[in-house]
This record gives sequence, C-alpha cells and structure tokens, in this order.
Amino acid sequence: MSDLPTLPVTFRPGRTRAVLLSAAGAVFVVVSTIALLLDRLGPGERLSFVFTAAMLSAVALLLARPKVVADETGVTVVNFASTRRLEWAQIVQVHLRVGDPWVFLDLSDGTSLAAIGIQPGIAKAQAIADARTLRALVEARSGGPRD
Repeated sequence: MSDLPTLPVTFRPGRTRAVLLSAAGAVFVVVSTIALLLDRLGPGERLSFVFTAAMLSAVALLLARPKVVADETGVTVVNFASTRRLEWAQIVQVHLRVGDPWVFLDLSDGTSLAAIGIQPGIAKAQAIADARTLRALVEARSGGPRD
C-alpha cells in the first residue's frame, strides 16, 4: 500500500481525549472554587473538596491516556494502566469488528491484546481509518496478510 503514513505515527481517540481532558480541568476548577467559596467549610473540609476534585480529575486523565504508537521497529500499546511494546512480527492481525469497543491485536503467541487507543466511541470514522492504517502497516512490516 503506497498510502502508508511516515513512521512514527500515533493513534489516539482525539475527540474522546479532548472531552476527558476538558472534563478533568472543569471538574477540578468547579469543585475547588466551590470549596473556596463556601463560608461554612473549615480548612480540612476545603482541603478534602480539593483532594476529591484532584482524584476525579486524575481518573479522567487516566481514561485519556490510551494510544497506539507505531514506529520502525514495532508498536507500543498504551492502555489505561499498562504499556506493552510489540515487535511487528508479533502482531498477526488487527481487528475492529462491528460492536467492538476498540481494536484488538491478535498476537503470535495466541493471545489477543486490546489497543484502546483506537476506539470508535464518538469518532467512528476516524477509528475505522486508524484501524485500517494500522492493519496495512502490520501487513507491510510483517510480510503480507496472515491468518
């Protein structure tokens, strides 16, 4: 395929990420502001509000973390709480079936790995295009389509 992107290339759910990052900032600012404006709260209570806001924002930031990075030597899959580096030869197939929440990579050891960085949530067309691009990269880097 001649339309392969120049490596390295990063796939991530852009719209979902933008929503999550915006929500993280908004939650922190709003809850912290409320904590500072409420006269009836003591210093400990204010601090607990700010801490709660920070924890809620941290969860949103964690949810915004997933990405898939393809480079000359392989693919790095960054999910919510884990990162896994794969050589091109380790990836047998790239799947994004109807109803799948994200891309799945079939691996040469017989296992499957979720690649949450490509998800059809609120940007279905982009996720399909990214999955096709990653599939084409896998086929080009590993010597053609495999079953």
